[in-house]
Amino acid sequence: MNYDAIALWSQMAGCVLFIVALIWTWNKYITPSAASAQKASNERIALLERHREEMKAALDVLRRQVDDARSDAEAIEARAGEQADRETAAALAEAREEGERALQSAAGELERARAAARVRLHDELAAETLNIARSEAAGRVDASVNARLVDGFLASLERGARN
Repeated sequence: MNYDAIALWSQMAGCVLFIVALIWTWNKYITPSAASAQKASNERIALLERHREEMKAALDVLRRQVDDARSDAEAIEARAGEQADRETAAALAEAREEGERALQSAAGELERARAAARVRLHDELAAETLNIARSEAAGRVDASVNARLVDGFLASLERGARN
């Protein structure tokens, strides 16, 4: 027997057995483990994609809410501006009416004060004139002028009584 051929066939058989064991090990342990890892990875990717889609949907909802909030804020601002304009107009109208009432009241008060001043001036002027007339009359009128004035006054009274 040829020991070289046996050694060669022995190495060939060992090599074939090693390859068969390697293929069997590969198929028994490595392939299922790789398939399981790939499946887990695919599931994680699918989960992350679902999560991404949910986040996109939530982002769209939030964007709509932000847009709604902006439009609400604009509407509130417009209503507040309109309300401020109405209140300003009402306050101005009320102030204008109050001013006109005060002006009319002041005009009436001024007219009353003028009338009172005229009366006081008339009374003071009449009193002063009477004082001047008395002081001058005492110096100008003697008994004969006084008698003539009294007679004339009595005559005017008699004429008034006859008519």
